[in-house]
Amino acid sequence: MSERLKVGILGATGMVGQRFIALLENHPWFEVTTVAASPRSAGRTYEEAVGGRWKMDTPMPEAVKKLVVKNVNEVEQVASEVDFVFSAVDMTKEEIKKIEEDYAKTETPVVSNNSAHRWTPDVPMMIPEINPEHAEIIRYQRERLGTSRGFVAVKPNCSIQSYAPVLSAWMEYEPYEVVATTYQAISGAGKTFADWPEMVGNIIPYIGGEEEKSEKEPLRIWGHIDPEKKQIVSAEAPVITCQCIRVPVLNGHTAAVFVKFRKNPTKEQLVEALQTYSGVPQELNLPSAPKQFIRYMEEENRPQITQDVDYENGMGVSVGRLREDTVYDWKFVGLSHNTVRGAAGGAVLCAELLKAQGYITKK
Repeated sequence: MSERLKVGILGATGMVGQRFIALLENHPWFEVTTVAASPRSAGRTYEEAVGGRWKMDTPMPEAVKKLVVKNVNEVEQVASEVDFVFSAVDMTKEEIKKIEEDYAKTETPVVSNNSAHRWTPDVPMMIPEINPEHAEIIRYQRERLGTSRGFVAVKPNCSIQSYAPVLSAWMEYEPYEVVATTYQAISGAGKTFADWPEMVGNIIPYIGGEEEKSEKEPLRIWGHIDPEKKQIVSAEAPVITCQCIRVPVLNGHTAAVFVKFRKNPTKEQLVEALQTYSGVPQELNLPSAPKQFIRYMEEENRPQITQDVDYENGMGVSVGRLREDTVYDWKFVGLSHNTVRGAAGGAVLCAELLKAQGYITKK
């Protein structure tokens, strides 16, 4: 590609915004040219605005240090400088809905990490390997917004990445009832141990709103577009019930999952389905796509956070401990990186897919 697309990061100084910055360093298609945040950060360089709050393992990219932070609320000015934006703003749900649509109405595509638009009927919520066809809803959204180019697309909740892809790989065997317990890292709350010391050696059995998201969002991903209603209609099965627990881990969401199937797959069939599962990102060889989306690990004590969270640069899913259950049919443990595949990396892959599909172009 001769000239990279100009990208803006909304909410650039927060943890997910920082992850976007880190992931997009030297990206072959996208170049971060604009960073925007709250008015209190505006007017300072990115390096000054973040200060000692840089939370990534890798150093702050030199290319962004001297960028002057824009006021995210000055929509027209920010939008005029970019081809599209990633959104990781920290606002109320209603404020996020409004500002993301305001950017879209400037004919600037918005790929959002936020949850605000996940249930807007004509906004695609995508895991690119699973439901790339949901991008087709964008034409109805553009009708509603009155845009020819602008739209909002979102990625789903970080917690479902450790088990929804696994269930997707097994759909031919008709899973119909699922129990999942997720053990979620503190970075999912935008925290490190330095600023959340009470999490050291601790477990909190509550994450606000997380269980409903974990139960409902996979069904929307498995749903279909209704052209008459001009919206995405959720699937009805499998039924999922979930508990979500915060654990003293920095990065990586683990899920312990029990599944009932209408058909009767063998372990060999289930493992093969995982190892061969791929989608459009792999077919198109998108820059952020993992070569192997899901891997199965035979070791009894894997996957583990310390050894496996960065599988495929944090974009792959690791599965282990698949075995028959005495109450359900099968059970397994899944692991995904919550701020890479589950947040900024998943959004970057969505943007790559939308560019490949022709929805994101140069202005």
